[in-house]
Amino acid sequence: MAELETAPSACCTPTAQESCCDVSEKDTCCAADHPEGCGCSAAVPAEGEIRETVRGRYAALATEALSSSGDISWGCGNPTAVAELNEGETVLDLGSGGGLDVLVSARRVGPPGKAFGLDMTDEMLELARRNRDEAGVENANFLRGTIESIPLPDDSVDVIISNCVINLSADKAQVLREAARVLRPGGRFAVTDVIADPDMDEDTRGDIQQWTGCIAGALTEADFRRELDAAGFADIELRETHRVHDHAASAIIRATLPE
Repeated sequence: MAELETAPSACCTPTAQESCCDVSEKDTCCAADHPEGCGCSAAVPAEGEIRETVRGRYAALATEALSSSGDISWGCGNPTAVAELNEGETVLDLGSGGGLDVLVSARRVGPPGKAFGLDMTDEMLELARRNRDEAGVENANFLRGTIESIPLPDDSVDVIISNCVINLSADKAQVLREAARVLRPGGRFAVTDVIADPDMDEDTRGDIQQWTGCIAGALTEADFRRELDAAGFADIELRETHRVHDHAASAIIRATLPE
């Protein structure tokens, strides 16, 4: 009995650390239950640190792009190639960056449809709006906000796309719940993102630069499936496309919201 009382919790194992608490509660949970330090609080940077570091990095990239004559894509795939878009539909791009995927989507849904891009970085929004104006795409709209709190009403979107952005969030479960909220019944979720190997090491998970580089915060395939299911999605499909790191790969992820 004494051995059971003093033995480390399963929370201390690297695999269980990923799910022993919600990301936002890891510090509190682990500090309270394991004052000696079970490791899970140290394995993931704080949510505020992640958001501000991500914001700073992509603001700098956008500023660089604004001063140049061209544009740059920072994604890991091509969600517009994997999302079925029809004329007249409403599309939402989570973390739209320079807006290139939004412009492509806006052209595919045509004037009867709409394409929204959502980004939290003022510099990226400025770049996206410049690109929209230069391209003359009138049905493309860019919104300021976070992907954890989408500034659109319930049941207002037919298709959600995203290009290597969900992994940057510190609360991916909330991102997927929000995606389900704004999608209409029968709506489609078709994104490219990074998925982590189950054996990704703790040093990589705890490296804030690896977070902003789309690696450290990535869910495993099993975790992504579980969170999509918990958010209410069905017909879940994940397919690895290419390796982007020793312990991670880019993947196409599709799901639907039941009618």
